[in-house]
Amino acid sequence: MLAVDLAGETIRALNGAMVAYEGRMAFKREGMTGGEGLRGALKRKIAGEGMTLMEVTGEGTVYLASEAAEVTLVQLTGDTLFVESESLLALEGGLRTGVQFIGLRGMGAGQGLATTKVEGHGTVAIVSDGPAIALEVTPETPLSVDPHAYVGHHGQLRQDVVTDVNWRTVIGQGSGESVQFRYQGHGLVYVQPAERGGILEI
Repeated sequence: MLAVDLAGETIRALNGAMVAYEGRMAFKREGMTGGEGLRGALKRKIAGEGMTLMEVTGEGTVYLASEAAEVTLVQLTGDTLFVESESLLALEGGLRTGVQFIGLRGMGAGQGLATTKVEGHGTVAIVSDGPAIALEVTPETPLSVDPHAYVGHHGQLRQDVVTDVNWRTVIGQGSGESVQFRYQGHGLVYVQPAERGGILEI
């Protein structure tokens, strides 16, 4: 659970994430545009992204949660965080959100054709199934990630989709190759210690 102390500020949170509050709070659903304008709403519709945010303004403390998932705070200092929409819990009001098309990555993982990007200066709260682990990527140490364990990433990273033979294929029980996300450059990739589904094949 995330406790946010407000003194007149506004934050944005996943619609329905409020579980309790103390003090005076006002909640406003952002509607079809999600704070991204009509163009952003159309992108999300085309991409199959179903995230809906609400504005929370007030004085006091608001408590936010999503299905008892673990909460991790990510500090942005002018950079961009890419995160699965289902893993975004809340963000400071001054941060901007948008849609990043990712093509094959989304189709292969069954998570739509896009992911959510958060830009600016401020704090983002992300959720994961179990404590999120931040893995560092450097030019000398690229990283490959199971798409079902991926939560988000930020930094100067290039993301590619790669395939690899999995153990089911080796013993004759699979019909294809597994998909992995490969990151190169410099930054952090957040993964969860659980998979959203079974082994992914193409």
